[in-house]
Amino acid sequence: MYDFLQGKVERISPTDLILDVNGVGYAIHISLHTFERVKSERELKLYVNLVVREDSHSLYGFATLEERELFLKLINVNGVGTATARMILSALSVDEVISAITNGNVGVLKSVKGIGPKAAQRLIVELQDKLGGIGSETAYDLNSGGSNMEEAAEALVALGFSRPAVNKTLLKINKDSGNNLSTEEFIKKSLQIL
Repeated sequence: MYDFLQGKVERISPTDLILDVNGVGYAIHISLHTFERVKSERELKLYVNLVVREDSHSLYGFATLEERELFLKLINVNGVGTATARMILSALSVDEVISAITNGNVGVLKSVKGIGPKAAQRLIVELQDKLGGIGSETAYDLNSGGSNMEEAAEALVALGFSRPAVNKTLLKINKDSGNNLSTEEFIKKSLQIL
């Protein structure tokens, strides 16, 4: 319904702001990362998402389109509501969330208040291959497999496979086979799966 709102900042706190758009004050929930980016601004443009519930209509605002896109992906995961998604985006940057999900790093996700091991695992399973295009390219780098796995990932991406699918496949192969495979073995096993 709304894509963005542009206006004057009437009031701001680390969790909310009031944006005066042509005389109408919109109450908008924000993450800490958005707060840090806009706290000194007097006029700004926020990308927004309207969440309609039975008992409320709430606006959530984001300094970047990427943060809003990730918020939308997060709230579509079963058991993750708007408060939890905002908490994730307050505790971690967009790239940190993407890296944690791409690398299957449950520990990083569990470090967010309100995220337990099951919720962290659910986030990884449901979003690992759905994050393409959000965040920087380095957010999708694999951290756990060593240089052979990274070389295999680059080769597979060069062959035309999507980075999220490649990373998910390589992480599974690495988990099943251990970290002692050559680049060629990683590529061969990946091609059988992809």
